[in-house]
Amino acid sequence: MNSHVRPRASIGVGIGLAAALLLAACSTGNEEPSGGDTGDGATSAAGDSCTIGMTQINQTAVFFTQMNEGAQQAADEAGCELTIANANNDSARQSSDIENFVSQGVDAIIVVAIDVNGVKPAVEAARGDGIPVVAIDAELEGVETFVGVDNEAAGKEAGQWLVDEGLADGQRYGVVDAKNSFIQNQREEGFRGVIDAAGAVYTQSVNGDNVQEKAATAAQDLVTAQPDLNFVYTTGEPATVGAVAALQGNTDTVIIGWDLTKEVIAGIDSGLVRAVIQQNPKQEGIEAINELKAILGGAEPQGFIAVPIAIVTKDNVDEYRAIFP
Repeated sequence: MNSHVRPRASIGVGIGLAAALLLAACSTGNEEPSGGDTGDGATSAAGDSCTIGMTQINQTAVFFTQMNEGAQQAADEAGCELTIANANNDSARQSSDIENFVSQGVDAIIVVAIDVNGVKPAVEAARGDGIPVVAIDAELEGVETFVGVDNEAAGKEAGQWLVDEGLADGQRYGVVDAKNSFIQNQREEGFRGVIDAAGAVYTQSVNGDNVQEKAATAAQDLVTAQPDLNFVYTTGEPATVGAVAALQGNTDTVIIGWDLTKEVIAGIDSGLVRAVIQQNPKQEGIEAINELKAILGGAEPQGFIAVPIAIVTKDNVDEYRAIFP
């Protein structure tokens, strides 16, 4: 396989989640696929079917379970067998999952990377064995295609939205992030670069470790140490949900964060959450499976498949309520 480096792409902020995001039952990825026609006439290396291994960060965040659902739906429609391995926030375990998929002889692999550098040797070994790899959410060097958003650019767009709303200059803020997440570090870097240049006052970042309970504790520690914050920026779903739990009843500090849940929507309704950067994880899962099916059928890898973000506020949150009943 040839290595394709994706071009940079601008992220169009819009109200772009389709109705296809409506949640079905939560998929573990271990169910027997229903099979079916590929729909595009492609024939994989395994004939009319294919086997795909997917290594996922965890199976608790709604963002990841939606991604799994999209991947499973597309796999069923393509007649592929999909196995989803749960790395449970452990980068070493994720590398082992990739190695196990290679040993099992899968036709293709999807990686939702915890640590892009940590999984690199296992990804390179898989591709050395002729197995195409698609990355979702976190960009990996040397894979066939990356599906997702440019996280640093999206962070910048979120920061620019804040500036345009007049919410940056002179405003004190802190960050609840996940130091073990490469993409969340990108989101923080892009966001801070824009708002700091516009006069926002950074205080400190606290590490929620991409775990909701830890993020709630970290958020509480942040507002205790910095009681006069105007807003808290959260870089992923666990951090956003954790901050909502920690800041309930706080009338002085609002949240600007990533990824909706029903708890976060309730935070928008109460005024605690001012804006949320929302991705389309189900579509990312669908796109990744379709891309691998096409590659196995002889198509040229696309290199980058952009899935747009939306900024959700009280003005447009109603469009998302059905996704998070």
